[in-house]
Amino acid sequence: MLRSLAALVLAFAAVHAADPPLKVAYSDWPGWTAWEIAIQKGWFKEAGVNVEFVWMEYGPSMEAFQAGKVDAVTVTNGDQLVMGAAGKASKGIILTDYSNGNDMIVGKPGINSVKDLKGKKVGLEVGFVEHLLLLKALEANGMTEADITLVNVPTNDTPQTLASGQVDAIGAWYPVSGQALEQVPGSKPIFTSKDAPGLIYDFTVVATESLTKRKADWLKIAAIWPKVTAYLADPATREDGIKIMAARVNVPPAKYAAAMPGTFILDLAGNLERFAKTDGLGSVYGSSKIAHAFNLANKVYDKPLNVEDFIDPSFIQAAKK
Repeated sequence: MLRSLAALVLAFAAVHAADPPLKVAYSDWPGWTAWEIAIQKGWFKEAGVNVEFVWMEYGPSMEAFQAGKVDAVTVTNGDQLVMGAAGKASKGIILTDYSNGNDMIVGKPGINSVKDLKGKKVGLEVGFVEHLLLLKALEANGMTEADITLVNVPTNDTPQTLASGQVDAIGAWYPVSGQALEQVPGSKPIFTSKDAPGLIYDFTVVATESLTKRKADWLKIAAIWPKVTAYLADPATREDGIKIMAARVNVPPAKYAAAMPGTFILDLAGNLERFAKTDGLGSVYGSSKIAHAFNLANKVYDKPLNVEDFIDPSFIQAAKK
C-alpha cells in the first residue's frame, strides 16, 4: 500500500514537473514593467508556478502571442480586440492600470492647444491607441479628423519626426512621449490620457486555451498582482519597486518615479471596481466597447465582436478570497 502511494506521488510529481513554463510577453509600459518586481522578488517561484516573462517590443509581443509562441501578453484593451478579430481567442484577466497622462498628443513650439491643430499635420501610428486619443481630443474641442492631416508614423519614430519638422504634433505613449518632449525644446503635451481617464486600459491577456489547460497556475499568477501593487503603494518599499522597474528599462529611478503618476496602477480594489459590467470609461467593458467602435470605424477590422467574450474577471476576483 505504501509503495503504491509513493508511486502515485512520484507519478504526480513527474507530470507536474513536465509542465512547460507559461510564457508571458511584456513590454515597456509602467503597468507592465511592474511585473518585474514579482520576477526579481521570486514571488512566482514561491507560489509554485512555472512562468517565464519574455521582454519584447510591443508590436512583436502581439505577433508572438498571435503565433502561439507565448501564452500571454500585456496589451491595451483595444489591441486585444484587434488580435481577437484576427482569430486569437483570449481573455483579459488582470487590469494592470489605466493610462493617466503618459499617452500624449505633443505639439511643437507654437502649438499650444488642440484647436491650434486645425489645418496642421499630426504624426502617429494610424489605427493604434494614440489615434483613438487624438479623436477624443478633437471631439472634446468640437473638431473632427477632417480638420487635420493625419500622417502615419511608427510610434518609436515620432520624436524624430516631430524634431524634423515633418509634422506639427505627434501622438505617443511613455517613454516615447517623454523622448519627444526632450528632443524638441518648447514642445508640450496639449492633450493626454489624463483628460480621458479610462479611455486606455492595460491588460494582462491570456490565450483561452492556456487558461483552460493551466487554470490553477493562472489563478496563482493573478493572486500575485495585488502583492506587486501593495509593494508599490507602501512607502517603505515603493522606492525599491520603482528602482527595479527603472533598471528594467534603463532609466534613472528618479526620472522613472517622476513619470509614474501618468500610469494609474490598479490594485485589487481597483480591478474589482473597473471590472464591473457598466457603460462608460469607468469600466473596462464600457471602454472596450468604445475601442471596438473605433476599430470598426477606422477599418482596423471589419468583423463585429462581442466585447464580453474577451474579458474574464474571475481570476482576479479569486484573489480577494
